[in-house]
Amino acid sequence: MTYENALAALADPTRRAVFERLRQGPASVGEIAAEMPVSRPAVSQHLKVLKEAGLVCNKAEGMSRLYELNPDGLAELRAWLDRFWSESLAAFKSEVERPTQPKPTRRKQ
Repeated sequence: MTYENALAALADPTRRAVFERLRQGPASVGEIAAEMPVSRPAVSQHLKVLKEAGLVCNKAEGMSRLYELNPDGLAELRAWLDRFWSESLAAFKSEVERPTQPKPTRRKQ
């Protein structure tokens, strides 16, 4: 998985809603579909894309499959986002630590 695949997968609003739903914990396609304005087959397709992007995984439980967030898949996306944070903090640190020039003082007349 690359962060590009993860971003592309999350570009779709319905897919993001499915992804957000899984933050609550593992769920079956039927459980997810019951909370969405789309059909079970549509939820299955969204889960397939999220799984191919490495953002979710599934496991068999009885006769159904439970989908859950994949922490390993999120790691690459998070590492990519963290680079921006690190760069921003480094730029802020550099700016704060930069020597300042004394401000000219006005002479009283």
